Amino acid sequence: MGKYNRITKTIVSSVLVLLLAQTTGFAQVIEQVKSSFNQYRQRNVQEKIYVHTDKSVYLPGEIIWFKIYSVDASFHQLLNLSKVVYVDVIDNGHNGIMQAKIAVNYGTGSGSLYIPVSVSNGNYTLRAYTNWMKNFNPDYYFEKNITIINPLKLPDASAKETALVYDVQFFPEGGSLVGGLNSKVAFKVTAPNGNGLAIYRGAVIDQHSDTVVRFEPLKFGIGSFTFTPAANNSYKAIIKTSQGNKIIKELPVVNNRGYVMQLKDNGTNLDVTVNCNSGDNQVFLFAHTRQLVKAALSSSLNSGVATFSIDKSKLGEGISHITIFNSARQPVCERLYFKRPKRLLQIDAAADQTQYATRKKVNINVGTKRANGATVLANLSLSVYRVDSLQQMDADDIFNYLWLRSDLRGNIESAGYYIKNQNAEADAAMDNLMLSQGWRRFQWNNILNGGSSPFNFLPEYNDHLISAKITNTLTGAPAKDIVAYLSVPGKRVQLYASRSDSLGRLVFNTKQLFGPGEVVAQTNPEKDSTYRIDVLSPFSEQYSKRITPQLALSADLQKALEQHSLGMQVQNIYALNKIKRFYDPGVDSAGFFAQPYKTYLLDNYTRFTTMEEVLREYVREDNIVRSKGRYHIKVLNEKGFLDGDPIVLLDDVPVFNIDKVMAIDPLKVRKLEVIRDRYFYGPTVNEGVFSFTTYKGDLGGVEIDPHAVVLDYEGLQLKREFYSPVYDTQKAADSRVPDFRSLLFWSPDVNTNAAGKGLVSFYTSDQKGKYVVSVQGISEEGNAGAQYFSFEVK
Repeated sequence: MGKYNRITKTIVSSVLVLLLAQTTGFAQVIEQVKSSFNQYRQRNVQEKIYVHTDKSVYLPGEIIWFKIYSVDASFHQLLNLSKVVYVDVIDNGHNGIMQAKIAVNYGTGSGSLYIPVSVSNGNYTLRAYTNWMKNFNPDYYFEKNITIINPLKLPDASAKETALVYDVQFFPEGGSLVGGLNSKVAFKVTAPNGNGLAIYRGAVIDQHSDTVVRFEPLKFGIGSFTFTPAANNSYKAIIKTSQGNKIIKELPVVNNRGYVMQLKDNGTNLDVTVNCNSGDNQVFLFAHTRQLVKAALSSSLNSGVATFSIDKSKLGEGISHITIFNSARQPVCERLYFKRPKRLLQIDAAADQTQYATRKKVNINVGTKRANGATVLANLSLSVYRVDSLQQMDADDIFNYLWLRSDLRGNIESAGYYIKNQNAEADAAMDNLMLSQGWRRFQWNNILNGGSSPFNFLPEYNDHLISAKITNTLTGAPAKDIVAYLSVPGKRVQLYASRSDSLGRLVFNTKQLFGPGEVVAQTNPEKDSTYRIDVLSPFSEQYSKRITPQLALSADLQKALEQHSLGMQVQNIYALNKIKRFYDPGVDSAGFFAQPYKTYLLDNYTRFTTMEEVLREYVREDNIVRSKGRYHIKVLNEKGFLDGDPIVLLDDVPVFNIDKVMAIDPLKVRKLEVIRDRYFYGPTVNEGVFSFTTYKGDLGGVEIDPHAVVLDYEGLQLKREFYSPVYDTQKAADSRVPDFRSLLFWSPDVNTNAAGKGLVSFYTSDQKGKYVVSVQGISEEGNAGAQYFSFEVK
C-alpha cells in the first residue's frame, strides 16, 4: 500500500510539474504578445482627422469652409504632431478637383476651397490626411461625401440598376467557416447607389440545391444568420430584391479544420466561446481598444471547446478588437465589439429667438459641459445654413466619426442611428455592423515578428516638407549623396537644402511657406550639371476602395436649385472683393541665417554702375579676385580669408557662377546682407553668405541657370476671411445692396471659457426660410460632441 501511495504521489507530482510548466509557458506567450503589441503601438503612432464642413451641397462659385480636428487615435485628444493636413476633393476616378495644404497647430486648423465653374455635377469625396498617415492604409483617411451641382451643365444620364451592380458580402464570425462547427454569419447587400439594400429576401443552398437557411436584413441591408456548414460542402446564396432582381453569391469556402468563435453579451460580461477541430489544446484571447491592451487570457480546449469571460468594465469605450490565438501564437479568429461611449462633450447652444426678420441680429449662447455636468473648456466650430429640398441637414458629426466611423472600413450608412438609438433593434444592428465592417490598423505578422513597415513619409511636426527626386540624366538612375537647393524667389529669404539618399530622394524642410508662387530647385551646376530634379506632389496617390454614389437629380429640385444659383451669383457680384480677403499669416521675415553680420542698403551709398565696383568699394568683408578668367569672392573675417566662394543668393535663388553675380545690375538691388563666417545649413557648408535683394523681388532680370527646375507651387493655404455683413444701424439695414446668403455664418474658432460659456453673433440675410445651426467640437480631455438646432427667418 505504501509503495502504491509513493507511485501515486510521484505521478501526481509529475502532472503538477507539467501543468505548472505549461501554465508558465502560456503566461510567457501572453506577455510576449502584449509586449510586442505595445512596442508596435509606440513605434506606429496613429492620427485621426475629422473635418467639419459648413454644409454638404454646393454650387460652383461657392466656397467650402471647413475646420480640421487632428487627434490621437487611442485617446481622442488633440494631437500636436503634424503641422500640415492635406485636403483634397476627388471624383470616383480619383481625379483631384480641389486641393489645399492646411496649417494646423495643437491639433486644429481651418481652411476653404473655392469651387471652380468647370466642375461637373456629381457626388465627390472630400478627404483629409497628414503626411505621416500616408505610411498606412488610405482607409485611415477622413472621407466625406459632398455634392456639387452645376446649373450650367446638364446632369449625367442615370445608370440603370442591374443585378450585376449589387454588392453582396458574407462575414463569418471570427473570420472562417469550418465544417461541423456552428457559425454566425453576417451579410451585407449594397445597392447601386452605395447604400444598403433595405428590402430583400435570401436563402443559402448547398451544392445539391437544398435550402440550408433563409435570411433577410435587419437594418441598412445588413443582417445575420447561424448555420452549421458540412465539411466538403459548398454553399451559395440566392437573393431576390423587392424589384424582382435575382442575385447569386458564393459563400466563403468551408475549411475542414480550423477555429470558430462566438461572442455573447451577458450584461456585465462578454462570454467568448471558441470551437476547434484542429487538435489544438490551448488558445489565447487578446483584446484591445484603439490599440490599448484591455485583456489577455488563456484557456484550455476541452473536447475542442474553450470559453472566456471578459469583464466589460475593463474594455474601453467604442470599438474593441477581440483576437483568438492558437498555441503557435497565430491569430485564428477575430471580431469587434462596441461599447457605448460615455465620454461625451455636452454642447448646449441656443439662439435668443426662434424667429427673426431679415437683416436682424442673431445671438447664440454656447455652453460646454462634461457628461457629469461640470463645465469645461472646448474648441468648437459653428455653421449656420438654410435647409430646403436641395440642402438637407448634414448629419455627420465629430462624435459619431471618432467613436464609430474612424475605426471601420468603408461607408457607414447613418452612423448616428447606431450611436443615438439604444434599444434591442439598434443593439442587434450594431452587432451586425461589427461583424460586417471589421478591420484593423495593422498586420499581426508585423507585430508578432517584431517587424515594422518602412516609413516612406515623415511626420511634418515643424512645417511643410517638400519632397523631390534627383536622377542622373546620363544613366537615368537615382543620384545619391547629391546636395540640392530649393528656393522661393521674393523679398523674404527662403532657401532650403537637402542631400539625396540612396534612392535619390530629397526632403526640403520649409518654414512658413504660404500661398501660391514659384519655387526653384537646382544643384550646384559648377559641380553637378548632369542631374534632374523632379518635385513631387505631397497629395496622396493612395485611395480607399470606397465609391461615392451616383448623383440623382429630380425635377422637384429645380426651384431650390434656381434660388441657390441666384444667391451664389448675387454674392459673387456684390461681395466679391470681401470674399477674397485673407488673413495675414504673420510669417517671420528674417532669412534662414537670421541676423546677418552686416546689411548694406545700397541707396545709402553712391550708386555705381557695376556690381564689381559696389563689392570692391563698399563691402569690407570681401576681396574680389580673378583666377583663370573667372571672378571669385574671398570672404574676410577677423581670422582671415575663408576658403572658396560664399553662397550667393539673388532674391533667395543661389547663383553659383560668380561671373553672373558681377553681371547683376546694382541699380535694381535694394540691399546686400553679409555673413562673414563659415555657415552650416542643413547638409551644406558655406564659406559665408552674400544675399542680394532686389526692389521687386524678381531677380533683377538675371536668368536662372538652365539646369534649374522652375515651377508653380502653392504652399500652405492663406486663411480666407468669412464675410458676414453687419446691419447694426438703420442705414445699413436699409441698404439696397442685396444679401442673398444661404450660409449665414461660419466660424472655425468658437472657444468656450473656463466657465464653459461662449457667445456668437451675426445677422440674417434677405433669404427667408429654415436655418440649421451645427455646433461641433472637442475638449482638451478628448471628449467630443455635437449639437443641432434650427430657427426661422420670415
